[in-house]
Amino acid sequence: MKLTKKSHSCVRLEKDGRTLVIDPGGFTEDDATDGADALLVTHEHPDHFNEAHLRAGLEANPAAELWTLRSVAERMSAAFPGRVHTVGHGDTFSAAGFDIRVHGELHAVIHPDIPRITNVGYLVDGSVFHPGDALTVPDQPVETLLLPVQAPWSKISEVIEYVREVKPRRSFDIHDALLTELARPLYDAQIGGLGGAEHGRLAPGRSVEL
Repeated sequence: MKLTKKSHSCVRLEKDGRTLVIDPGGFTEDDATDGADALLVTHEHPDHFNEAHLRAGLEANPAAELWTLRSVAERMSAAFPGRVHTVGHGDTFSAAGFDIRVHGELHAVIHPDIPRITNVGYLVDGSVFHPGDALTVPDQPVETLLLPVQAPWSKISEVIEYVREVKPRRSFDIHDALLTELARPLYDAQIGGLGGAEHGRLAPGRSVEL
């Protein structure tokens, strides 16, 4: 499987000539959904869900389909009948040749005065986990954790403890668009040194074979 990082929380996964794209949001490049066979969205916040990006991917490939939670599906299903699927915690499905299991139900707490919305994470081929905006721990081992490294709802101690709890073989940063270059070495050193797993980050557009 080939993993390509796009800006912020968007990643592209490629296997056997097919492409799966997760969370092409508003901070993500316009080409994020180019060539996508399947699209997954974790929740409705605009840094994860950009309607224009999804429409571009679905219109470019009439066979492409979208899996997401209800709040996003309701905004996309009328334009693409039969191609938008609503999922929730515990669901399993196949998308573009990838086996997907859904984990989680709620977005992390931003502030007690802000109502929590739904959020799901996706475990791809039993190996790569994208949690969206939550520190959800899957009920099975994870080889590669896509790690929300910086957000208004988190602090670095929570990020480190999350890596320790999931116990992946490796983690790669996502949710990093607001993290300055000045701060990145500090995050790299502390997460890599204390998380107990190999830690890396990919510049947007860079890829790694898993």
